Amino acid sequence: MSIIREIARAIRITIILWLVTAIIYPIVILGVGQTAFKFHANGSIMQNIQGEAIGSALIGQQFRSDRYFQGRPSTVRYSQGKIGKPYGISGASNLAPSSPDLLNRIVERANEFTDENIQPFADLIYTSGSGLDPHISVRTAQEQLERVARARGINREEILPLLRQYTDGRFLGVFGEPGVNILKLNYALDLQEINRRENQ
Repeated sequence: MSIIREIARAIRITIILWLVTAIIYPIVILGVGQTAFKFHANGSIMQNIQGEAIGSALIGQQFRSDRYFQGRPSTVRYSQGKIGKPYGISGASNLAPSSPDLLNRIVERANEFTDENIQPFADLIYTSGSGLDPHISVRTAQEQLERVARARGINREEILPLLRQYTDGRFLGVFGEPGVNILKLNYALDLQEINRRENQ
């Protein structure tokens, strides 16, 4: 009889723990996330003025036009998902440091920036570990400032406030270095241009 009681007790405890950990806790966390941190909980998806998703502020994208600041190179392709939401597939190239393919890619990219009179700092020619880093260093962004200003036909002083605005500080004020979020900065530049046209 005591064995049956212990089995029943174990089943009750299992059901209670299952309800708490598999249903109640996730629903509470989901509710808090969707009410207090909706932007972050939904992947930090940025939208343009038409309300269309243009990417996640947490995932790097490739910008090739001179009108935009360029981020870190990536071996993975950032694209649109089946339901129209952007996604990125994380991963590195898995090429060894001695790989001729890796060396050729680095030299080619460094030469491109050198031809544009841009110092090819490490975050412009080397991929990040995940391949999805959305930031570049402040000095790398400043190095591209002249090119972007020239391509947009504006003074570099008009870009500097946006550059400062979209520079994220050190994590917890201590770890890492400040970094510029490229997607946010480039979109802010487009908005600035639209506003300038409307005010003319």
